[in-house]
Amino acid sequence: MGQEAECLAHAGGKSGAGKAHLEGTGLSFRGELSFDIPIGEVKSVDAKKGQLIVVTAAGETRLDLGPKAEKWALKIRYPKGRLDKLGIKPGSRVSVLGVEDEDFWAELDQRDAEASRELSEGRDFIFLRVDDEAELERLAGLERYLDRDGSIWVLWPKGQSHIKRDHVFAASKAADLVDVKICAFSDELSGLKVMIPKARR
Repeated sequence: MGQEAECLAHAGGKSGAGKAHLEGTGLSFRGELSFDIPIGEVKSVDAKKGQLIVVTAAGETRLDLGPKAEKWALKIRYPKGRLDKLGIKPGSRVSVLGVEDEDFWAELDQRDAEASRELSEGRDFIFLRVDDEAELERLAGLERYLDRDGSIWVLWPKGQSHIKRDHVFAASKAADLVDVKICAFSDELSGLKVMIPKARR
């Protein structure tokens, strides 16, 4: 991760200047104040008006990072790199259908992906959010927009009885697509990656 910045920190009712470090294991600050926040202890993180706001069981910590605040918030929220997990590279052609996750759009922009809310041919990735079984019917019509080695990520809400992993698996099989990988897309959504079978590429 390897981010570093000179800034003002606010923690425990005190403020002080120093140097903040963000690594894969956590956030640290050394200067007039000194603290370490392991990634695993972060309950929430946000960026507002140039401040990075990190909440743990011990309380709230703020860093005056200016324009870097949003980038640091994303790196803390997704320390393993969500786009890396999803396979998105710089220049990837991506269509996003029904996903209004602002963080995801910001990550796509930072990755220099060619992202759109519209479908067009030759897509490397299509992200389709579904909230019920009926919406899974859209899956069958998406293949024609894919690059032959492209992928569709089907996203659905976690913990719902009316739309489950089994429904998504069944729909992908009915569309003659093969499932490749399943993972958490976000705190709210699960994801299944499906592709055109090798025999038909």
